[in-house]
Amino acid sequence: MKVSGDLLIEVHSLHKDEYVTHARQILRDDVYREIYITDERGHLTGMIDITDVLKVTDTRSNVTISGFIREAPSVAMDTPLETVGSTILNAGTDSVSVLKENGVFIGAILFRDLFPVLVSRHEITGKVCDAMTANVICSEADWSIQKVYSSIVESGYASLPVVTNRKLIGIISRRDLIENGNIRRSLGTSTKTSISRVMTTPVFTISPDATVSEAARLLVTHDISRIPVVDDGNVVGILDRHDVLKNLVQKT
Repeated sequence: MKVSGDLLIEVHSLHKDEYVTHARQILRDDVYREIYITDERGHLTGMIDITDVLKVTDTRSNVTISGFIREAPSVAMDTPLETVGSTILNAGTDSVSVLKENGVFIGAILFRDLFPVLVSRHEITGKVCDAMTANVICSEADWSIQKVYSSIVESGYASLPVVTNRKLIGIISRRDLIENGNIRRSLGTSTKTSISRVMTTPVFTISPDATVSEAARLLVTHDISRIPVVDDGNVVGILDRHDVLKNLVQKT
């Protein structure tokens, strides 16, 4: 049976006195949503994530990551994958750090790599409407980038569905705010660029009456972390990998 060491990958780690702009560059260039922080001896001291990095909008800044460090989840090399999944679920993260017995950081497991394995191992039951998050904050298509940015940073949500006349037309994520040069330039100026110009479209969706198993298959097939739940064109919820994982954990 596979354990955490089988999915371990090497990832960047930073020290607390490094600049937030350096962390932003790493998150922009790689698939990570979190960066782990280590001390001079290589011991894990915490982590920062994309939302933390978004709080500093300056292209050049001497702000260090020390003020944004939060507690980081961790597992050992021989931890069963189901336990790894529970650790990620409890922490609400998109990865988990892997440590040696002496606490030295050696890498991480990405939820995007773990999720397909767990889904393939277990029967997934239930309907989307019972597992989704309802009352989702949406962005209107005519919202400015600055307004969407503020909503994502203040709410901590990973993405916002974009609607017009209550109908879904796209989605905007934290990663879009990091990667898109037009977005970063607009945040630093008074330019009122509409979010409809930079959102991702078309969007994969699912019905509230669909099964969680169907939703999980879409998440795995398209390697996406969340999917809007749409009824007659209206966004009624959102289902992400953590919601599916919660379904699995409750049944194991």
